[in-house]
Amino acid sequence: MPFPSSPRTLAGPRRRSLLVSAAGAALLAGCSSGADDSGTTGGSASAAEHARARAASDSETLVRHYDTVLAAYPALAPRLDPLRAEVVRHTTAFGGTRSTPSATASASPSPTPSAPAAAATEGDALAGLAAAERALADRRAKALLDLPGELARLLASVAAAGAVHAYLLTEGAK
Repeated sequence: MPFPSSPRTLAGPRRRSLLVSAAGAALLAGCSSGADDSGTTGGSASAAEHARARAASDSETLVRHYDTVLAAYPALAPRLDPLRAEVVRHTTAFGGTRSTPSATASASPSPTPSAPAAAATEGDALAGLAAAERALADRRAKALLDLPGELARLLASVAAAGAVHAYLLTEGAK
């Protein structure tokens, strides 16, 4: 006798599925700084250096976006601090210099020029962060096709993490 189907219809992938997929992608891709691109094909050294610098800059901009939201809505810190810490790790993995320890301790009340202004509500702020994470993850997924092996694996891993961040930021909005 077959089991009856669940009365609850899932609207999308479950959180556990996304997290397992992201963890699997990270294990397959490896999340290292990737200084050794010796066994790779495709892409020139200058193109790889440019892509690495662009990825670090994009991550720094995303950290500033988190800082802006956290400065405007400190109550979101328990939810956003772990995600922000991961974006800081991504910045350093790409060779960036963003090393502030905590958004709540270091965020300034005025946004930096490349960070957007704080949204009118917490929900709008979370939606804006999710959109920024999603857009950056999509750009990185497209860019990795032209990069050498280790850098492409790093970019793929960080893009997967960004997609999970976007999901986690919108998870409670439904």
